[in-house]
Amino acid sequence: MKNHQTKMLIDGFVFLEGPRWREGRLWLSDMWDYVVYRLECDGRWEMMCKVPQRPSGLGFLRDGTPVVASMGDRKLMKIVGSSLVEYADLNGVANGDVNDLVVDSEGRFYVGNFGYDLFGGGEAALSNLAMVDVDGSIRIVADELDFPNGTVIKENGRVLVVAETWSNRLTAFNRLPNGSLSDRRVYADMGERSPDGICIDKEGGIWVSCFNTGEFVRVLEGGEITDRVFCEGKRAVACQLGGDDGHTLFCCTFAGELEDIHKRKRAGAVETLRVDVPGVGFPEV
Repeated sequence: MKNHQTKMLIDGFVFLEGPRWREGRLWLSDMWDYVVYRLECDGRWEMMCKVPQRPSGLGFLRDGTPVVASMGDRKLMKIVGSSLVEYADLNGVANGDVNDLVVDSEGRFYVGNFGYDLFGGGEAALSNLAMVDVDGSIRIVADELDFPNGTVIKENGRVLVVAETWSNRLTAFNRLPNGSLSDRRVYADMGERSPDGICIDKEGGIWVSCFNTGEFVRVLEGGEITDRVFCEGKRAVACQLGGDDGHTLFCCTFAGELEDIHKRKRAGAVETLRVDVPGVGFPEV
């Protein structure tokens, strides 16, 4: 196993989630500052829009329009200029705040939700993964998930992997041509590590943000860890591969206690490191 160390790119945020690389820039949601940002590789940033109900997962329509999960009102919102336009209302299927998401090559969104009122102290409950189809229809494609979080699609769209945070595992499904999921199985048992945001590289390795242990690890199917980054004294929240050649891992960290998140302590940062295997889509075609 290779051990790595990050370097600081920029700090001063509250709690960063949902990083996505798009056309030479990193998009980020600051969940508890209610803002979506776009970040340059040199650390310069611009505010793209405000999201009053807290932003989380980010994705893009086939025409390039950005879409953000608006957590509190359980909706997906298109970002048009600096404004929000409703794209999908998930109140009929989500039992808690909507959270992270992934988009397939056809433009279908897979969206997880908490399953219960986490921030209000509700009793923990299992949740589901919903799919928003290109025609706007919404259906549940997987249920009984233990806090579904970061999600990736791999093997040319044939497999979807989702992080079940409270069960400390990555769970895989086969994908059918219509986007449905089947053949649920454990992709990787993470042991004591609680997976949060995840991303995938060109060789199928999944980088996992381990919130409780402050680690970013690269995991193969079956659970082998090939690479590890330990951020002492910090939470590992989310990660994304990008940069000019896809070899930069952008790591969202939080250097505070859980209660500091709600106090909006500015302990969120983006740190980076160079990795051996580039992200999916590099070299860009």
